[in-house]
Amino acid sequence: MNPAEFLSEAGLTIVAGKGGVGKTAVTAAMAVAASRAGLRTLVVEVEGKDAMASMFETGGLSYEELELVAAAEAHAGVRARTLTPDDALLDYLADRGFQRISNRLVGSGLLDIIATAVPGIRDILVLGKVKQLERSGQQDLIILDAPAAGHAISFLRSARGLADAVRAGPIRAQADEVLELLGDAKRCRVVLVTLPEETPVNELIETAFSLEDDVGVSLGPVVVNGVYPPLEGLEVPAAEAAASAGVHLLEGEADLLDSAAAFRSARRGIQDAQLERMAEVLPLPQVHLPHLFTTGVDRGDLELLADALIEGIGALEAGAGA
Repeated sequence: MNPAEFLSEAGLTIVAGKGGVGKTAVTAAMAVAASRAGLRTLVVEVEGKDAMASMFETGGLSYEELELVAAAEAHAGVRARTLTPDDALLDYLADRGFQRISNRLVGSGLLDIIATAVPGIRDILVLGKVKQLERSGQQDLIILDAPAAGHAISFLRSARGLADAVRAGPIRAQADEVLELLGDAKRCRVVLVTLPEETPVNELIETAFSLEDDVGVSLGPVVVNGVYPPLEGLEVPAAEAAASAGVHLLEGEADLLDSAAAFRSARRGIQDAQLERMAEVLPLPQVHLPHLFTTGVDRGDLELLADALIEGIGALEAGAGA
C-alpha cells in the first residue's frame, strides 16, 4: 500500500499503547515517515513529557507550535505542541468573548472544581481543541500521542460519557462534535502500539475491543515495536562456526557465544508465539519495527524506525488502514 495514501486516509491518527512499549517513539517515527511522504504533520502531546523533544534534539514542547523537522526537498515538515486542559479552557473562553476573565478563572482553580463535578471535562477540553485543529486544515496529518492505554480508554470515552450525562448546552455540543470526529473513519483512527510480549499483547487486545465497542473509533494496523529480526546460523555451535570461518576463539568464548545464541533464539520464539496469538485473536494487520539496541532514541534512530514503518505500510494490502 502506498505510504502517503495510507497515512493521509484519516486527518487524525491517535497513537495509544501500554506505558513502556515505545508509544512516543512510534509517534515520532510516524511523523518523520509522514513528512517524508509529503504530508505536513503536526504532533500533539497531552501528557507534558519531554521525550518527544529530546528525540528530535530540540527544546521542550509548549502550547505554541515548535518546528521539529523543517520543510525541505525531502520533507514536508513536522511541527509539535502540547495541549493541556487549562490551555484548552483558555482558548475556549477566549473564543466566546471571555478572554478578560479566562486567566483569572483558570488561576483560581475553577477547572479543578468543574472537573470534580463533571468527570471527563478535562479530556473533552483537550479533544475539543484537537477537533478544532483537525478542522482548520492547516496540516495534512495530526498525530496525537495519547495517554497510556488505561487512561487512553477513559480519555476517548469522555465524549460519550458527557453526551450521556449532559442534555444540552455548549458541553453537550462539544461532546457531540468530538464523537462525530472519533466515529468518522475518514477523519480519525487509532493506531495501537505493543511489544511482542505476553502482558503488553494482552493489554493491547483488551484495549482494542474496548475502543471498538465503547468508543466506536476505527482501528488501524497494530504497530509492534521492538521486534527481534531473524538471524541465520544461530543453531550452529560457535566452535564449529569459528572453525569453518578460520577464526580462533579464546577459552570460554564458544560457551558464551552459544549462550547468547540460545538466549536470542528463545526471545525470538517467545515473540513469534505472541505475534501469532495476537493475529489469531485480533483481526488487524501488523507493522513490525525492529528492536533498537540502545538506551535512548535519537534522530538517527527515528529515521531507521521511519524506514521500517514505510516498508511495513508498503507491505499492507489496500484497505488495511480502514
